[in-house]
Amino acid sequence: MVAELADAVGREVGETRVAFVDVLGPSPSEVLRGLTAPAVVVPAFLASGYHVHTDVPREVADSEHSRVTVTRALGPDPVFAQVMLERLRAVGWNDGDAIVFAAAGSSDQRALRDHRRAAAMLADLAQVPVRIGYVATAQPAVPDVVAELRRDGHRRVFVASYLLARGLFHSRLVDAGSDGVADPLGVHAGIVDLVVDRFRAGAAVLHDSIPTETAEVAPRGRRG
Repeated sequence: MVAELADAVGREVGETRVAFVDVLGPSPSEVLRGLTAPAVVVPAFLASGYHVHTDVPREVADSEHSRVTVTRALGPDPVFAQVMLERLRAVGWNDGDAIVFAAAGSSDQRALRDHRRAAAMLADLAQVPVRIGYVATAQPAVPDVVAELRRDGHRRVFVASYLLARGLFHSRLVDAGSDGVADPLGVHAGIVDLVVDRFRAGAAVLHDSIPTETAEVAPRGRRG
């Protein structure tokens, strides 16, 4: 999925490289060492936790590339609320049905704060209260939130996936006891436009007319 997203972004802005923090390679520092032009790093994360605040800056420093700017992370952003609502409607969600906002989780309070902001954006758009549940690393767990909503009298409960791609975390949502699980965010025109906007904002910071290459940083374990 990440490669597909990078290809779509590349069609808009030119050559786009993919890098991964933690586990998979190439790393951002490896990609940046191979670039001679000024570069924009777009952290493809849905919240700003440890990876955004620590890993990405460290990788940029390790690269010793002299002309790099790092944009803010992709999320939270109203674009994701719009995509999530589309995904929810596609699996049968109707106005008034309860929503569980399912995020991967984090031990970083800054990331959890971003999750709350993102959930509030979805609640504003859907016009129903949205409760947050986590797949890992934080509480409450998604199945517990679904069960709580049932106890509170909600007849229909749907899970909105605040994940970029299918994988282990998304597969766990199927057994959460909901009436439907929306697809992950995936490659969507709105998300492509968001990455492009981040890149162009970063390129403007460089104040340089030399063609600028993009290094897109992906979350760990999400290649292709």
